[in-house]
Amino acid sequence: MYKTDDVAVVAERTAIDAPSCPHERRATLRPWGIGVVVATGSVAVLALTGVRWLNGPAVAAWRTVCLAITVQALPFLLLGTLLSGAINAFVPADLFTRVLPRRPALAVPVAGVAGAILPGCECASVPVAGSLIRRGVTPAAAFAFLLSAPAINPIVLTATAVAFPGNPAMVAARLLASLVTAAVMGWLWLWLGRAHWLRPTARHTGHQPGHSRWQEFRLGFRHDFLQAGGFLVLGAMAAATFNVAVPSSVLDTFSGSPWLSVLFLAGLAVLLAVCSEADAFVAASLTGFSPTARLAFMVVGPMVDLKLIALQTGTFGRAFALRFSTATTVVAVTASVLIGGALL
Repeated sequence: MYKTDDVAVVAERTAIDAPSCPHERRATLRPWGIGVVVATGSVAVLALTGVRWLNGPAVAAWRTVCLAITVQALPFLLLGTLLSGAINAFVPADLFTRVLPRRPALAVPVAGVAGAILPGCECASVPVAGSLIRRGVTPAAAFAFLLSAPAINPIVLTATAVAFPGNPAMVAARLLASLVTAAVMGWLWLWLGRAHWLRPTARHTGHQPGHSRWQEFRLGFRHDFLQAGGFLVLGAMAAATFNVAVPSSVLDTFSGSPWLSVLFLAGLAVLLAVCSEADAFVAASLTGFSPTARLAFMVVGPMVDLKLIALQTGTFGRAFALRFSTATTVVAVTASVLIGGALL
């Protein structure tokens, strides 16, 4: 006869391996799944409704910004979740641990430089970082990759050069400040990070006996995309609310002070949630602010914004997201001021 623990194990494996029964699907519905349905439904209603009061100028502007952020980020989120699912299903479990240096302190800067190979935004880097952790990569290195990938990849640096023509110092300053921030945050996690701040993932990892790799890819992609997509929509809704609620005259109040302008544009980057491929053009348009303040906007934005905080909360948990985003903002602003003051 089976023991009680054996029965529980068999039941758990059955629920994972054979989710074809409608009753099992309903039984495995998670709270975040409900959030995806509610958030997506809310955006759809506001986008398609014919109710007159919802078509006023303010609501129309909110709807436009919300949909723009979501549509802009969705392809990169799709890229990230596809890559995450592929890593989970097809990449050998020990590949990353063999490629990265064994000493975590050395693995952090290597992972930060490796972020240059992923042509995506912050929406893509979060699920990929989560997959790397599940594959045995030290969290500090995965977080360095998470921060650097959306900030130093070739697409972002090229966009920065186009947005600031004849100013290669701005491109170099963005590259250096982003790399420094990613490495420092990785080392800070090694020093101060706690494992219990990270919410354990609920999905299985790596190749499972009896599963085809394509099935694992499909299940992993569906899990990551639905979870991250819901939080992306919520973050876009929050960013759109700020865009509509705060008048443009507030910008003029802070542009006169060198220190306040840096802090204001750093905070603005968090709230606007502009995709990293487009934020250089937004920064270039803020001509009333100093070059260092605009650098801070471009360094902070790809690492800490409302949609990214929401994505990190959904992937790693609220305890991690609040601590990590706060520390990253401080480090990114400091790096921007120091490097911007030296190069710009």
